[in-house]
Amino acid sequence: MLGICSQIIFAQANRFVYQVTMKPDSTDRATTKTETANLDVSANGSIFYAENRMKRDSIMGRMRQTGSFNFDRSQMQGLRTNLDFLIEKDYKTGKKLYKARILRDQYAYEEDRPMDWKILPETAKIGEYKTQKAETQFAGRTWYAWFTTEIPFQDGPYKFSGLPGLIVKVEDSKGDYSFDLKEAKKINEIASFDQRGNTIAVKRAAFEKQQEQFRKDPMAAMATMGNQMRITMDPNQRKQMEDRQKEETKKNNNPIELK
Repeated sequence: MLGICSQIIFAQANRFVYQVTMKPDSTDRATTKTETANLDVSANGSIFYAENRMKRDSIMGRMRQTGSFNFDRSQMQGLRTNLDFLIEKDYKTGKKLYKARILRDQYAYEEDRPMDWKILPETAKIGEYKTQKAETQFAGRTWYAWFTTEIPFQDGPYKFSGLPGLIVKVEDSKGDYSFDLKEAKKINEIASFDQRGNTIAVKRAAFEKQQEQFRKDPMAAMATMGNQMRITMDPNQRKQMEDRQKEETKKNNNPIELK
């Protein structure tokens, strides 16, 4: 264990791989979705992202480089993610930046809600690590985290951070979302993503309002985008897109943040 911790501490960068288990549809609690997500940590900060997002961006980057936009549609469909965002944490300033795309526009907001933890006496061994339990209220949910001081990064998956060690596991009290550490390894550098176009910096409330408008009427937003780009869409294709978007919105009614 000491050897592993020494490698982690002194590595140029570190990748902590989490399994994320979700119940995105509150009307179908028997169905769960599982994805892999990474927390890449350097001396200055970290970035949290879905593995599928990294794979998809890599494919798109290669296509832009080669100028060949032939791709396997089923492969790209298989790389869709319920975690379609990036979270960047700056260790020096303590800022957490959330980045996500709504259609063609890339938005970014700074998380403005503090995460106040209550450290509990309960301990447990999770995998190789001795952990201690903590509790917080955040975004409409009660969260329980297990952290280890054996890995001295005060960080964790998603927006979670601020405990005296790495968060090995965090889950909400309803069992809707769980993040479980599966692997820790050294990497040469943390992941970087191609942020095409301008990023629109907004307040969190403004982003959430824009996101809610898209969820309520995605086709209105898509029609506006089409008009702006002067795209004329085939009526059948438009109907297919509308039906697919409505079905997705209907099934994703249990977001990680409730308020």
